[in-house]
Amino acid sequence: MFDKFRLKEVLVQYKKDFLPKHWKDEKYKWEAVKCFQDNWDVKAEDFADMLSRSLSKTYNLLASMNNFPARMITGFAKTAPEEVRAMYIDLFDETKEVYERINAFKMQSSILLEKYGNGAGQHYQYENAITTYLWLRYPDKYYIYKFGEVKAASDVLESDYRFKKGAYADNIRNFYKFYDEICEELKQDTELVNLFRSQLTSDCYPDPELKTLTFDVGFYISREYSKKDSGDPDNNVWFPSQEEYAPGITVQEWVALLNDKSVFTQSSLEIMKRFKDYGGAATCTQLAVKYGESKNFYNAGSVGLAKRVVEKTGCPVMPRDSDNSRWWPVLYVGRHATKDEDGGYIWRLRSELSDALDQVDLKDVDLYAKSDDGEEEHGYWWLNANPKIWSFSDLQVGEVQDYTLFNENGNKRRVFQNFIDAKAGDLVIGYESNPVKQVVALVKVSAANDGQKIYFEKTESLANPIDYQTLKECPELEKMEFFQNPNGSFFKLTKGEYEFIMDMIRDENPLNTEVKIPPYTKEDFLSEVYMTEEKYDRLAGVLLNKMNIILQGAPGVGKTFAAKRLAYSLMGEKDDSRIEFVQFHQNYSYEDFMMGYKPSGDSFELKYGVFYRFCKKAENQPDKKYFFIIDEINRGNLSKIFGELLMLIEKDYRGTKATLAYNGMPFTVPENLYIIGMMNTADRSLAMIDYALRRRFSFFEIEPGFESKGFSDYQRTLENDTFDELIKKVIELNEEISRDKSLGKGFCIGHSYFCGRTKKTCTDEWMQSVVDYDILPMLQEYWFDDDSKVQRWDNILHGVFQ
Repeated sequence: MFDKFRLKEVLVQYKKDFLPKHWKDEKYKWEAVKCFQDNWDVKAEDFADMLSRSLSKTYNLLASMNNFPARMITGFAKTAPEEVRAMYIDLFDETKEVYERINAFKMQSSILLEKYGNGAGQHYQYENAITTYLWLRYPDKYYIYKFGEVKAASDVLESDYRFKKGAYADNIRNFYKFYDEICEELKQDTELVNLFRSQLTSDCYPDPELKTLTFDVGFYISREYSKKDSGDPDNNVWFPSQEEYAPGITVQEWVALLNDKSVFTQSSLEIMKRFKDYGGAATCTQLAVKYGESKNFYNAGSVGLAKRVVEKTGCPVMPRDSDNSRWWPVLYVGRHATKDEDGGYIWRLRSELSDALDQVDLKDVDLYAKSDDGEEEHGYWWLNANPKIWSFSDLQVGEVQDYTLFNENGNKRRVFQNFIDAKAGDLVIGYESNPVKQVVALVKVSAANDGQKIYFEKTESLANPIDYQTLKECPELEKMEFFQNPNGSFFKLTKGEYEFIMDMIRDENPLNTEVKIPPYTKEDFLSEVYMTEEKYDRLAGVLLNKMNIILQGAPGVGKTFAAKRLAYSLMGEKDDSRIEFVQFHQNYSYEDFMMGYKPSGDSFELKYGVFYRFCKKAENQPDKKYFFIIDEINRGNLSKIFGELLMLIEKDYRGTKATLAYNGMPFTVPENLYIIGMMNTADRSLAMIDYALRRRFSFFEIEPGFESKGFSDYQRTLENDTFDELIKKVIELNEEISRDKSLGKGFCIGHSYFCGRTKKTCTDEWMQSVVDYDILPMLQEYWFDDDSKVQRWDNILHGVFQ
């Protein structure tokens, strides 16, 4: 939802600017779509040339001084046309969820950069560029996403949608919903639609659904309209001016109205008291966060009050079309928030009304909204931890920390009354001060003060902490006690402030939804993974004992498949939320894995890596097993990736704290976290695994499962003589590979090449493709110096089909 009145104000100015200066500069967007639609052919023989022609009129949509995604993607297409073609086919596959496609395109671009980048540092294929491709292909469905633009539009239109740096998936999904709502409103503005249609030429895409027009309005808000209210002080004056409108009510007349309960109801007086307490000027959102109630309580309540004032006094009203803009100027003057204020629309009490409020006794009027009947009363607090003295990282979930009411000199702590007022069950935001400066935990008061100490219990570790600066920039929190006077350690939060912060926390640290998770047993494992029961028992026992294991074996033995199902079987259920999967490569680093400083605007921010976040997640459920799975573990520089974790991942050091290099804070790998690595023994290009890491892992060989009971049962279901004969020959091939002194059993052909078929899909064509495109290329690599041996097995395997 957003404020439709605000959009109407924007469109008034947009239509004024459309012909004189806007259309001539922005018409190229519609020309870019037409060009793409005329040239796009995913099956084109020369894919790179076709792609270049399709994008030829995108100009600064896909190129700027320091950003050139079109040039990079067309360069990749010249070098690896089939790989890029496949990327676009997948991106344009409307059967898949949109952000999954965007993310897959981005990840594949990283792979192309590594393979074909020729030293380039960037591929530039991020959300802005990728949504541009989607828009070009499906202009009646999609818009171009740019964080700064949609954030500005959301702020100006006071939308309920949240856009946060780094929250890529949620931002994209909210963006499409938000702009769909704007689009529906534009369709109702016949003046705008007719104006737009009148300017279209034959080289423009007709934009029947107005999707391109919609994001052009978003662009206008961010680049033109918002500047009218932020760059020049003269353009940011309070509206309406005295010359434009004044209700003509004196201070004494306002005093009389304030004492008239038929005009100023109890809720109206609450709104007035909160405005005064806030400083006389605020947005509805700021009041809702600080004092409780919804934004609409203040918005609709003000409009209703203004109508009662007009009815009682007969004063004039604003000669405007919108009901909202006609009524609220009776009570307030208003303006758009400036760029620095990062908000929506601000109301300020009229000076006569503000003076009248100073003369009225409001002590019996509630400053803060009361809890609903039946709702448990809680206090809400903000607790500072000084990492130089103690840290939330020192506490396990469920552990209690006592906190003295008096400092080391025997003096009362600052804001002493807060320590006295806090009671058991109160909810607390756990913040660590410099150098961390982040909200890192959720806490509750476990016992009220006993005259000397108060007791806090840690209830949750945050896998994704919330930065101080992120909270400080929220205008809704500007009156928070901690921000007003940060000296001290225990600060009061209003319910609205607490819930606002919790919304931000849950955006980055969502709770697991209560869904029924199917059970998973050892029997399920043995039915899916072709391994004997005896070998499974050994494998599970080794992992539970050592806590770190590497599954090694030949290509196609199902290491990744087995690793995930091993985790399921030890959890007793198929709970993917307790499994994290990563793949190492030559450029993978400690900064990706644990933490590191990464660019953020004009500076750098400390960002947490996947393993750090997963450890914090595991801490929150110490009674449940968590599994961290690493594919291609021997492809990374393991000492560089693990750093000080080389000690912490050892079984004997689980739960032991060590100081991290980047932030100087204590960290521990929880005792309920297990690590499973995978390693391909047939890859000769890789160096031996780091010896320091080797002794911290057990190594378990996964062998081809052709002769296991599970594979035999699967084989019988196919009822295919050719398949049976092919498997027989592959088993003979593996025996020869095992006897070869230059190879050994680590180079055998795995069974997974032949899995996943039914009686209907197990065709000769499929079996021949496995032989031609999977097995024979491996044999050519294995016996590159013995063509006769490769040819002999070529004849044997193809002979199965004759």
